[in-house]
Amino acid sequence: MVFEASEAAGPGVPAGLAGVGERTDRRIGDLLSAEERRWGDADPDLREPLTALRELVLAGGKRLRPAFCYWAFVGAGGEPDDPAVVDVGAALELLHTFALVHDDIMDGSRWRRGAPTVHERFTARHAERAWQGEGRRFGEGAAILVGDFAFVYADVLMARTSPEVRSLFDELRLELCVGQYLDLVGTASRTGDPERARRIERFKSAKYTVERPLHLGAALAGRFDELAGPLSAVGLPLGEAFQLRDDLLGVFGDTTITGKPVGDDLREGKLTPLVAIATQRADARQREVLGFLGHPDLGEDDLAALRTTLVDTGACDEVEEAIGRLVDEGLDALASVPIVESARDALADLGRFVAWRDR
Repeated sequence: MVFEASEAAGPGVPAGLAGVGERTDRRIGDLLSAEERRWGDADPDLREPLTALRELVLAGGKRLRPAFCYWAFVGAGGEPDDPAVVDVGAALELLHTFALVHDDIMDGSRWRRGAPTVHERFTARHAERAWQGEGRRFGEGAAILVGDFAFVYADVLMARTSPEVRSLFDELRLELCVGQYLDLVGTASRTGDPERARRIERFKSAKYTVERPLHLGAALAGRFDELAGPLSAVGLPLGEAFQLRDDLLGVFGDTTITGKPVGDDLREGKLTPLVAIATQRADARQREVLGFLGHPDLGEDDLAALRTTLVDTGACDEVEEAIGRLVDEGLDALASVPIVESARDALADLGRFVAWRDR
């Protein structure tokens, strides 16, 4: 069954995204439920990490990566009901979950998708049971392993793909790790280099959110060599627009909608294009306020001052303008990609959604 891209599936959510998400969730839910039973029979304690993984995956998430993969696959001539594209989409979502769990540990985040992060969940479990040792180390260790489970199950789902598809998936994973490390260095070094900020965004998010899932879909349909370049011309600008919106939501979003604390990027001192632009444009007084970045104990007044500075320097306006320009670039490129029209419409809807979403 091919999903109708033109029908609304909810407030601002393209039908092509919701439909793919349902199939992805069902595949992951079936896999992890079976694994909970299998390993729970071996030892009851083994249910806990797998339950935590399943609950996190199914607690929310936009399923953007499976959707971009699916519509590139259908657009390149793949059969809409082919279970192989569902498996690859589920693998992308589990890889994303692996990255989120580990990222939350690195950032010291306490909330994800409206619930305690995995390491906080296991730290609390350690305290509830009055176990010996340091609760924080136990919680972080357990969460690392939950992320590792997600990484391995993604491999399991990719096992029957072709060498070309697997090679692309491996490259995607390497690019993700490259971006994560550059993010760590950018935060620790407190650099304000806008080119470094853009490089972090490209590798940490843009490529693995849009470009590589598009490539995987084309490769599954046997048209990677023909479509790789045209799809990169679509995926890179749309992926960058996605991450720029994410940066804005991390500072100005609504926690009740995003499901995670707003302002944590400022407390962590994340190097983003938003921050880099503000740093370049700031006057002496504004630079003093930007000096608050990276202080984990920032209060609401400090966060408000930083938000005001990001607005007053013109950084927010510049980022918004960049998002619009990048979406136009990606959609212009999409118009000439040789794929079926229904897929082109669905990808256009997704491109607009990633740029203008509120979560």
